[in-house]
Amino acid sequence: MARVIHVFRQPDRFVAGTVGEPGDRTFYLQASEDVRTISVTIEKQQVAVLAERLSSLLEEVATRFGADIPEEVPDELVDVDPLDVPVEEEFRVGTMGLGWDAESSAVVVELLAITEGEVDETVVLDDTEEGPDAVRVFLSPLAARAFAERAERVVNAGRKPCPLCGEPLDPAGHICPRQNGYRRAADLGGE
Repeated sequence: MARVIHVFRQPDRFVAGTVGEPGDRTFYLQASEDVRTISVTIEKQQVAVLAERLSSLLEEVATRFGADIPEEVPDELVDVDPLDVPVEEEFRVGTMGLGWDAESSAVVVELLAITEGEVDETVVLDDTEEGPDAVRVFLSPLAARAFAERAERVVNAGRKPCPLCGEPLDPAGHICPRQNGYRRAADLGGE
């Protein structure tokens, strides 16, 4: 079957978001342009890495190409609205690619579907017929910064980390490896 590449050259929206309660959230990236919306499932760690790498790419582009890259995004430009519904998964993200399109002065984000075998890196940011399905989004530097800002907020909006081990605290309790699995009596409301 031929590869499908969903291209968003001037997206109205490109955001990270979640469905579900902290501790049981499913992460999505959603791109919209005109009446078309595509949602892909992604791991929390992938969202964090994408936000971090986008910021690094923008700094490198400013240094190497002298592009006008905003340092920060005004709060009113960061999209805080929920994902558009219904959220229907197009595919689960396996490989991600980032690039800079000097011609349009845009960051290019490509999300490739997870596959059984190894993905040949030559298919990333390429229009070859063979390879996994993909979503390719072109973002202005400001939109890329706004995406990264929201993505970091979404990742950090989950469960609070344990002050001892850094693992997420569950509402039902937390057995901390730093305490060899024991809870202090004060934590249990006793003695």
